[in-house]
Formats: sequence, C-alpha cells, structure tokens
Amino acid sequence: MTVRDGWRGRFLEDFEVGDVYQHPLGRTINEADNTWFTLLTMNTNQAHFNAQVGESSEFGRMLVASPLTIAIAMGQSVTDTTQNAFANLGLDDLKLTAPVFVGDTIWSESIVLDKRESKSRPHAGIVTIRTRTLNQDAVEVLRFQRTFYVHRRDSAGSASLFPQAAEPLTLDGAS
Repeated sequence: MTVRDGWRGRFLEDFEVGDVYQHPLGRTINEADNTWFTLLTMNTNQAHFNAQVGESSEFGRMLVASPLTIAIAMGQSVTDTTQNAFANLGLDDLKLTAPVFVGDTIWSESIVLDKRESKSRPHAGIVTIRTRTLNQDAVEVLRFQRTFYVHRRDSAGSASLFPQAAEPLTLDGAS
C-alpha cells in the first residue's frame, strides 16, 4: 500500500504571475449565517436581521452583512492560495460591487498579481492576489487584493504535522 499526501496547498514556488485559481467551493448564505454573524460582530444595523426593515428598504429584503461576504470570500480562497501562508500583510482596494442577499450562493476566484522572495525571511516569499466573488447569476459582488507571506516548500513551517500511528492503516480494517 502507498500513502499518498493529501492536498497541502501551494507554496511560494507554486505561484506564477497570471495564474487564475477558481476556488472549488461555493457557499449558499442562509439567514442563520447572517443573523449569527451580525450578533457575533455586534452589528446593530437592522437591515441584516430584521425582515420588516429589510422589506421596507430599497432592496425589498434583508442584506447579508458585508463583512460576512468578505470573510466567506477570503475563506474560499485559502485552499488555493494561503493554505501555507503564515501572515496576511494587506487587504487593499476592497470594493463591494453588488448587494448579497440571504439565499445567494457565492463563488470566488483569484489571480496572482505579484510574487517575490522575502528579503527578511529566506524561508518565505510574498504573494499578492486579486480575488473576485460572483453570485449564482455570475454577477460580481466583491473584489479585493490581498498580500501574504507564504512558506517555501522546504521550510520548517511547511512540514506535515500529521501524527504517525504505530500501526499502518489496512484494507481489512485492522490496525
């Protein structure tokens, strides 16, 4: 039997300027997500959790809290971009380009804008990406740039921490 590594994300060496990553997981935002997020962040704007206020707005329904949309979009990009990052350095040029509503499904994709070696950390480099988020109708709802430190493939920070069992996993179910 062969143990195959699972997807461990990209390291500095894997990024190339111009590469586009269409992040694989879409996310449908439900009312509980929106309500809990507003409660957790102490957002008191009722447009996010009061149906009557939402219905009386120009949109005719409750809006999803913008920081929730941003958080989901950033999360969607992690598997392809920052699985091996150890610090975000900047979030720039953030634009909320269309409203997001409960029941919308959002998808994100990122393009690599810049990649360079770190002058102060030889085990890492700095990558800048631009991410855009689309709803189920392919309407852009968000875009931003993000810059982060990411490990090199051979750095100590890239080592797998998966515990090694005393006995191998077997086909027959016995350890």
